[in-house]
Amino acid sequence: MEHDGVDREQVEHEGLIHDWNVAEFDTLAWGRHVELDDETLRDGLQSPSVTDPPIGAKVRLLHMMADLGIHAADVGLPGAGPRAVADVTRLCEEIRDAGLAVAPNCAARTVLADVVPAVRISQKTGVRLEVCVFIGSSPIRLYAEGWSLDTMLRTAEESVSFCVKEGLPVMFVTEDTTRADRKTLKALYGHAIDWGVRRICLSDTVGHATPSGVRALIRFVRREIVDPSGVNVKLDWHGHRDRGLGLANALAAIEAGADRIHGTAMGIGERVGNVEMDLLLVNLALAGVHDADLTRLAEYCELVARECGVPLPPNYPVLGADAFRTATGVHAAAIVKAEAKGARWLADRVYSSVPASMVGRRQEIEIGPMSGLSNVKYWLAKRGHDPDHEDTAARIFEKAKSADHTLSEAEVLAVVEGGGATPAGAAK
Repeated sequence: MEHDGVDREQVEHEGLIHDWNVAEFDTLAWGRHVELDDETLRDGLQSPSVTDPPIGAKVRLLHMMADLGIHAADVGLPGAGPRAVADVTRLCEEIRDAGLAVAPNCAARTVLADVVPAVRISQKTGVRLEVCVFIGSSPIRLYAEGWSLDTMLRTAEESVSFCVKEGLPVMFVTEDTTRADRKTLKALYGHAIDWGVRRICLSDTVGHATPSGVRALIRFVRREIVDPSGVNVKLDWHGHRDRGLGLANALAAIEAGADRIHGTAMGIGERVGNVEMDLLLVNLALAGVHDADLTRLAEYCELVARECGVPLPPNYPVLGADAFRTATGVHAAAIVKAEAKGARWLADRVYSSVPASMVGRRQEIEIGPMSGLSNVKYWLAKRGHDPDHEDTAARIFEKAKSADHTLSEAEVLAVVEGGGATPAGAAK
């Protein structure tokens, strides 16, 4: 494949990028195909700081999920009330009518009051709606609730069996799985499989796990519960990032054999949130196991940021305003030199582990106190000004060196136009 006169494979094979990530393997340890379940419209909306967006925004987001190659979406918790029922119904209808390649699921407690609305929505829309029934599983949760294992099994069996009898697929979700003991998990999962569950979800509900703990848990469930059952049961991983390990844990789950990973746009969700779906997509694409077009990824996050009222931080990886923006002389000079070789592919990687073009963006060179004169000349040339007009370049350079911030476009243009002063009201 040609990229501005440079063959990508040839560049890589010439050793311009040495990849220690695969030093002990032919591929990344977690570089395998998995399915993705987008929880933005359910767990994402449990954040205490978000706004539940209008149904029109939810429909647009659903279409973006399909475009980004996301396989499934949690479309809500219908047991929460009439508005939730209406929204889940509308989203199922959209998937049906638009032929979206996104499989819908919905959350429900292990009580009939939650699962009955899900069954009715499926029957009304004709859409196969996966019901994700959840129940706590850790000793600390059981103690706080005053639950016994026998009581949990009775209530869970009633709700699961009802859904199975009505012909709906069920995912059995154990909350706080990463702090649950082996005996409890064997009882809950073992009985769930007997009741007809064909997908179980391991949840790091409070973000307790480390990558090694994730691998140990998934291997235990696979080897000591699922495999001995003789039934084809899929394993999901649902992680939170209370310790900042959400994405790392998701990659460890893939490595350990999880079949589907849950995430949300920008990682929004309960407390500090979930695995960042957007960053998970980028990493899977870089590993060569997700081939959907990601150029709308910024639009996906911007929609959620706007409609849910959660600003995207400028230093957010890949999609933040500063992700491909530099005002540092050394960094900028390397990019300029790469472009001078006629290789945009090279310029997009010399100071980036993620190519900006992958997500529909470009490298940006700004002017600030740590810039070199090459920053100034590059900035001028890109905007159609004479970069060799030494007086203009020198005046901009002098202004940058005396500033305490990266210059705004208005500030630079004021110098270009000869005034030298920042226009009134111009932002830093």
